[in-house]
Amino acid sequence: MYQTLTFYHSIFRWLVLASLLYSIYRAYKGYNSKAVFTKTDNAVRHWTATIAHIQLVIGIILYSQSPIIKYFWNNFKDAVQNLDTVFFGLIHIALMLTAIILITIGSALSKRKNTDNEKFKTMLVWFSISLIIIFIAIPWPFSPLANRPYFR
Repeated sequence: MYQTLTFYHSIFRWLVLASLLYSIYRAYKGYNSKAVFTKTDNAVRHWTATIAHIQLVIGIILYSQSPIIKYFWNNFKDAVQNLDTVFFGLIHIALMLTAIILITIGSALSKRKNTDNEKFKTMLVWFSISLIIIFIAIPWPFSPLANRPYFR
């Protein structure tokens, strides 16, 4: 089960990134051109948040099954000496939870704004901040914090 969860979590990251980038693009384009916030824009907003929430659920299940996390919490004093273990035990989950919370807030606020321009701006700001946090929290192959391959 652990290997399957790791695979899906790794693959789903690309969906999260693609949906966030597409949402940010649409929000930027709509904000700058003072466009109408269409049903498509609203669907993109909604599905970006939904995809992020699915990834969060996969990640939380993976967190509860991970041997790295079990080692981290059972051997905390020794584990905090290893950056890779600290990254997955604390940093990754804290940053990703923060990013998903910001996506959720941004999506909800955007939906409730009165003008189309405010909707685009809200989406643009909140989703962009989330994307930056997610880029920091992903264990890229080149990351100094912890690294994993692009696909597992």
